[in-house]
Amino acid sequence: MRTSNGSADESRRSLLRWLVASPLLASLPRAFAEELASELITDPTQALNVMDFEPVAHSRLPPAHFAYLATGVDDEVTLRANRVGFTRFGIRARRLVDIRRVDTSISVLGERWPSPIFLCPTGSERAFHPDGELAVARAARSRPHAMILSTDASTAVEDVNAAYGRPVWYQLYPTDDWNVTRGLIKRVAHAACPALVLTVDLQGESNRETAERGKRRDTRDCSACHIGGFSSAALASRHPMFAGLDVSAITSYSATYATWDFIDRLRRETTMKLLVKGIVTREDAELAVQHGVDGVIVSNHGGRADDTGRSTIECLPEVIEGVRGRVPVLIDSGFRRGTDVFKALALGATAVGIGRPYLWGLAAFGQPGVEAVLDILDRELAMTMRQAGTVDRSAITRAYVTPTA
Repeated sequence: MRTSNGSADESRRSLLRWLVASPLLASLPRAFAEELASELITDPTQALNVMDFEPVAHSRLPPAHFAYLATGVDDEVTLRANRVGFTRFGIRARRLVDIRRVDTSISVLGERWPSPIFLCPTGSERAFHPDGELAVARAARSRPHAMILSTDASTAVEDVNAAYGRPVWYQLYPTDDWNVTRGLIKRVAHAACPALVLTVDLQGESNRETAERGKRRDTRDCSACHIGGFSSAALASRHPMFAGLDVSAITSYSATYATWDFIDRLRRETTMKLLVKGIVTREDAELAVQHGVDGVIVSNHGGRADDTGRSTIECLPEVIEGVRGRVPVLIDSGFRRGTDVFKALALGATAVGIGRPYLWGLAAFGQPGVEAVLDILDRELAMTMRQAGTVDRSAITRAYVTPTA
């Protein structure tokens, strides 16, 4: 398992350091960590769960790229909370139900999805595998699963749509230049994307220390890929979605001036379905509906936006309360198991997004890795539904989950 910046031995030593330092494995003896490192899966079909792909991804990625994938912000309290939050809810399983047929399909904004699990927008996927977004789109098409493309994608929306077989949803970083924002909207509308997903949880800078430490450990010459530095304008100029747009005035990927009136402005600009991603409170959920959004996504950017210390699964009930059934509520951040997905559906979520797990699969094995991640989560969800005595989405109600703490 060689990487582009060192030998297989160097890669293994780096992996061992990560395993020993990992919060999940910090209490384990070094000898056991070495045993884990020697037992990395070599084929996606060997994975027992989606976490099996993470150490393989670590072994194959340069330090800066893996750190960018792994990072949270500040003390990474929110990153950890996203996982701990699921332990605060238990499943109330019912017995003696005919479970021979289980249907995981759902309806979202007029679309029928075979699975409630969708692929979240993630940037620069070619940093994790040469095929990047194309491999992800083909995997999502083959299973099939809904997919949202990032503004920071390393592949243009038109090419991703072709690989996916139909138009994807599009996530919008509005930037602080309205002309650039309008250009992005017009492009994805012309590409027939049915939904625009506005990210609102990066209104300020984020302190991603793990990502910064990874860059410092990386000995490669990155100047060829990062000409112009790391300013917002330079970053935008390297992403194909900004091709043909004058990005010289961009100083931020978020519209730092934006208030709720910005939603009204977007509404006037496009007829696409409009969702707001990054809502975590009842008050903002109510305002989103008042301003005419078609859907809300409960998200804290996977713990990489701010360090509030609140998991999205714990935020979900109050957002559901604020929406009051008027628009669908989707959720992401920290989902790793079929039981996680089930708990969110029981609490009222319409669909559940994943980010890091499919990127681990992508980095480890390309398209087959992404497919394996989706297969595992679908299998776990169907199994959980059978165990709980729920045969379809309509059967998964609030009665099937209970607080444990």
